[in-house]
Amino acid sequence: MLKLLHALIKQKNVLVLGYGREGKSTLRRLLQAGGAASVTVADQNEVHPENASVSVISGPDYLDILDRYDVVFKSPGIVLPKNPEAYTCLITSQMEIFFQAYRDRIIGITGTKGKSTTTTLLYHILKESGQNVVLAGNIGIPAFDILEEIGPDTSIVCELSCHQLEYIHVSPHMAVLLNIHEEHLDHYGTMEKYVHSKQQIYFHQTPDDLLFCGMDVLPAEGTCLSQIYTVSDTSVQADIRLSGTCIHYGQHSYQIPADDIHLLGHHNHLDIAFVYAVCHVLNLSDRDFDRGLRSYEPLPHRLHFAGIRDGVRYYDDSISTICDTTIQALKSVPSVGSVLIGGMDRGIDYGDLIRFLSEDQVPHIILMEATGKRILDEIHREYPDFRHPERLHPVKDLKEAVACAREVTPKGSACILSPAAASYGIFKNFEDRGDRFIQYVFS
Repeated sequence: MLKLLHALIKQKNVLVLGYGREGKSTLRRLLQAGGAASVTVADQNEVHPENASVSVISGPDYLDILDRYDVVFKSPGIVLPKNPEAYTCLITSQMEIFFQAYRDRIIGITGTKGKSTTTTLLYHILKESGQNVVLAGNIGIPAFDILEEIGPDTSIVCELSCHQLEYIHVSPHMAVLLNIHEEHLDHYGTMEKYVHSKQQIYFHQTPDDLLFCGMDVLPAEGTCLSQIYTVSDTSVQADIRLSGTCIHYGQHSYQIPADDIHLLGHHNHLDIAFVYAVCHVLNLSDRDFDRGLRSYEPLPHRLHFAGIRDGVRYYDDSISTICDTTIQALKSVPSVGSVLIGGMDRGIDYGDLIRFLSEDQVPHIILMEATGKRILDEIHREYPDFRHPERLHPVKDLKEAVACAREVTPKGSACILSPAAASYGIFKNFEDRGDRFIQYVFS
């Protein structure tokens, strides 16, 4: 890897664009590889790299200087003012260089929802079965931080965000595309651009590669060269079918031990079906798969049972940023007494969620922040027949929402934080939002 980096940056003026977790990781490896004519960090905020040889550019115009450099390492999430082709510099990323070095042993996983659970579940099951495997990517572990853990026979399970895939020119040997829902339109502007970023996971695959794909996000004809394994919970034509809690793979079947695992709900069972398909292709036995599945502990903030207070069960689903995840949460948890919805308004369509809430039996719908207000306004304006509007409780923020939930949620039922909205501008991230929820509930 360091030889690859050295060859790329030798005698070049290099820019690290964005100095968050991945930017710091990239800078460290660039300095370790050596050979660059100069290395600069650019960020909107004032930053202070420890190495005195590194130049710094900060402020609101930090994106206007890209063509002063030969090679630019873009951090995920930064929106370029122009298409990459419009710049004279080479725009690349940590993930692209990592793929160039290790693509043949990478299992890359993406999707609007479920990718973190699918990634960590697959890693856990492979690790528990004794395989040499490492975890990296959007899960919070920069790919450049695990180089020392990668040996000649190491497999890499890698969660990939749309931002990491956006401008990439290499695809992993084994790719998993779970689903695509309306999301991140504040970044991409159009659904078409967002979908394209996700499709990058297979656009550059070869006929020797594999794609595990949901039936509703199948590649268009001629856009994918790899062997495709389809996964579905509705189509009998799929290669891997989830029927209830049973996974069917050809003439083979596996019964998910739903009562003995910690993953709640049908949407999680579909993620399990994807993992089962990958493990089956890797020749993992059902016995090893079952043992790993039973010992897997779900990640925090993903429909996570937080505890009981005053006879009410509280669930933290702060990861929920779209309508479908909130709908799935309400379907997965028994006896829901209240749900907390709302956050940053990114302009997504809440029609499906409003229609579901109109027919669902949850007695208390607590609406907070900008999206909560918009949902309430849309109900009043466009859904005059909304069932039992007295169920709606508009509040200012999460703290007031929890206070309301503690007053109105019936004993013996459950309260779910499942916002169907982003946390940006209100909390540091969805983890912070979930932690605050738990703090407000139990303080």
